[in-house]
Amino acid sequence: MGIKDQFQGKAAELAERARAAAAGERDEASERASKAPDRAEGKAGAEDKARDTFDENFDK
Repeated sequence: MGIKDQFQGKAAELAERARAAAAGERDEASERASKAPDRAEGKAGAEDKARDTFDENFDK
């Protein structure tokens, strides 16, 4: 195996690792994006609860 073949093999290996890493990042980003509405609802619910508590305590 010549040096050229070694470099081509290493380049192919690095390209495959980069594709696999990119696919993993896409999967992770997709998972986070699918959970975003649930997290937003939870934050909105906490905001409403805090507002209600404030109103209860200071509207008396």
